[in-house]
Amino acid sequence: MTQGERRAWLIEALLRERGEAARLPADEAARKRLLRALFNVRPPVPASREFLTVQDAYLQEERRARGVTPEKDVPFLLGRLALWQGDITTLGCDAIVNAANSAMLGCFCPNHGCIDNAIHTFAGVQLRLACARIMEAQGHEEKTGGAKITPGFNLPCRFVLHTVGPVVRGPLTAEDRAALASCYTSCLDLAVKNGVTSVAFCCISTGEFHFPPQQAAEIAVETVAARLASLPSIRKVIFNVFKDSDAQIYRRLLR
Repeated sequence: MTQGERRAWLIEALLRERGEAARLPADEAARKRLLRALFNVRPPVPASREFLTVQDAYLQEERRARGVTPEKDVPFLLGRLALWQGDITTLGCDAIVNAANSAMLGCFCPNHGCIDNAIHTFAGVQLRLACARIMEAQGHEEKTGGAKITPGFNLPCRFVLHTVGPVVRGPLTAEDRAALASCYTSCLDLAVKNGVTSVAFCCISTGEFHFPPQQAAEIAVETVAARLASLPSIRKVIFNVFKDSDAQIYRRLLR
């Protein structure tokens, strides 16, 4: 199959799964958006071997086309801390961190711009199912500041660390700060338990959860630097940013 044929096959399969008639847009960009939307709304249920074979081939070709930045190409700035600006789903390291919500099932909003949506989209449908099984076994929603780990599936990382950051409502509180710090320590401790030696953190809680970026970055750098002192097996922590303004904040902190 060509990549276009895989895309069409997956769209038709996902529409059939929903009991809907195939309606393929003529435009390739529109087909890409439709496929992503269908991935986003698909519930955490098993998929056939045939579906996974086509999906994995499709996502791996997309990964090749988008390019992967190897961890070794991200320079250290301060001790074991590094900074990288770009799409975290294209970063090749042991583990990346996902800013999840308490349900831990990924973003169900079609084509939403959050990192949770992107990670689940490019990992494949296996990720949502893996998360659902973890949450079913746990029996309750994930607490703020906690973390869980899954394979990366079709991402260039080995693992995804899913953490629930605090939602800021009104002035920043000491509880908000402590909860955000807990996200970083929970992820690092879980990483060590699973043999992870390099971790890329996104800007947890600074998007939809409204944590002020400057204060969030200060907590991130201070907490990670302090925790690394007792975690010699973690050889590199990358702070991943997307916005220029966040990059400027982290560069000042990592001088």
